[in-house]
Amino acid sequence: MDVIELARASGLQVILDGRIGREEYQSVCGSVDSLRRFADAISLSIEAPATAASSRGGDGLIAPRALSGELHAARSSD
Repeated sequence: MDVIELARASGLQVILDGRIGREEYQSVCGSVDSLRRFADAISLSIEAPATAASSRGGDGLIAPRALSGELHAARSSD
C-alpha cells in the first residue's frame, strides 16, 4: 500500500521537507475532510482484499485511481 499516493488521492497535500542521502522526509497536510477520506481509503484497503486484488492485478493492493471510485461510493451511501 502506497500511503503517499492514498494521501494525494484523498486530497491531502504531500510536501517534500528534505532529503538526506537516499532518505526522504515528507509532511502531509490538509483539511479534516481530506483526513476522513484518507481514513476511509485505509479502511477500504484493509476491508476489501478481493476488490483490491481485482483492482490491481492480484497483488492485494488498491490502486489510488480505483480507490477513488470506491471511496466516493462509500461516502455517498452514508
